[in-house]
Amino acid sequence: MSSSFAGLSVDCADAEAVARFWAATLGREIAEHPTQQNAVVLTGADPAAGPRLAFHLVPEPKKVKNRLHLDLITTDFDAESARLIALGARKVRELDAGDARWTTFADVEGNEFDLIDG
Repeated sequence: MSSSFAGLSVDCADAEAVARFWAATLGREIAEHPTQQNAVVLTGADPAAGPRLAFHLVPEPKKVKNRLHLDLITTDFDAESARLIALGARKVRELDAGDARWTTFADVEGNEFDLIDG
């Protein structure tokens, strides 16, 4: 017996706003109807688009650094960084080690993710 990976869930104070940010970031659509658990879901019908992402409304605020985060990769690092900032992301830290370059960003609710130069 084993389990299969179905998707990722993100707890949010404003699930719709966070889902809109990630839909724009990843070029995905928001499913038509939120679930009964106050979740907004990004569709993932195309396996190349990645797993299903669900954004759940929760009462408590984010307090500490994420223990799990998304890694995004792009071939146009500077343009994509500018686009993410225009969508509402903010830079948290940058690393350029010569053979590896990435920036850690925070989304509209402070959830960290990395953009990797690829």
